[in-house]
Amino acid sequence: MLIRTVARCSFRWTAALCLLALVLAGCSSENYPQTTLLPRGDFAKIADDLLDTTVRWALLVFVLVEGVLLYAIFRFRGKPEDPEPRQTHGNTTVEVIWTVIPFAILVGMAIPASKTLIAMETPAEDAELTVKITGYQWKWHYEYVGENLGFFSNLATPRDAIYNRAAKGENYLLEVDRPLILPEDKKVRFLLTSNDVIHAWWVPDLSIKRDAIPGFIHEMWTRIDEPGTYRGQCAELCGRDHAFMPIVVQALPQDEFDSWLMAEKAKTPGSAASAPVAASAAPAAKPTPAPASTAAPAPAAAPTPAEPVAPADPAPAAPGATL
Repeated sequence: MLIRTVARCSFRWTAALCLLALVLAGCSSENYPQTTLLPRGDFAKIADDLLDTTVRWALLVFVLVEGVLLYAIFRFRGKPEDPEPRQTHGNTTVEVIWTVIPFAILVGMAIPASKTLIAMETPAEDAELTVKITGYQWKWHYEYVGENLGFFSNLATPRDAIYNRAAKGENYLLEVDRPLILPEDKKVRFLLTSNDVIHAWWVPDLSIKRDAIPGFIHEMWTRIDEPGTYRGQCAELCGRDHAFMPIVVQALPQDEFDSWLMAEKAKTPGSAASAPVAASAAPAAKPTPAPASTAAPAPAAAPTPAEPVAPADPAPAAPGATL
């Protein structure tokens, strides 16, 4: 009997440790770069702070409740020789206590949650850059508002890799031909919409996930605190190639971003930055002198007097009409 009990407990502990190992293996930031637990900006840190606060309260409640439960189990466990305990029904004091305490905890959690939501949802009127993001089946379009610059961002993973005819790269299905370039440590406002169906723009490192709905514009903001490349993808089932809508955000220092922006605007026809380039590239046209005329100018014709126009006869009055 003792051996069976020990074997049963060992099996349970082994199963619990294996499950814990699987959970911890899924928390590797090296093998799984798309994580919200390593915030990379003000917006992400606001959400991460709220998560930490909620987890602390939940952990406190868990420890207190489980502690009282384990104490009651071991302190008041029954023995075969014990008499039948006295039966009771309800306890007003205890019921009031376990109602008031959770209410106070919820109120205490609601205060930081409300502050976080207000900070995240307040329009970014002081943003230094505005980017309009439009979802298409199955690509993204980025427009730098006020800069006369916009482009599509498409999946860059080769089709041979998708259909297992070639080796898969390190960023399989998370690479694009043109990433969204943003400046470091600058507040950026996003205006999100869609051209066809509902999409969702999701970048875990920045804690940004918002639906792109046709006919609606959703606003969000971020401030990336360090240069780097941050990857995401569409998080709303949007059709056949939903899995082929990656997002790549590349944050650059301000001087590098300014250089990139000027270079891109110079490539765009009709932009203010491309005008000096086009003017310097085009050769200056030489004025062509008018040929000298040897013929004498023809005398001006005398004006012909206009002939008087006869007045039109009045139309006959309709029968019964009074003139």
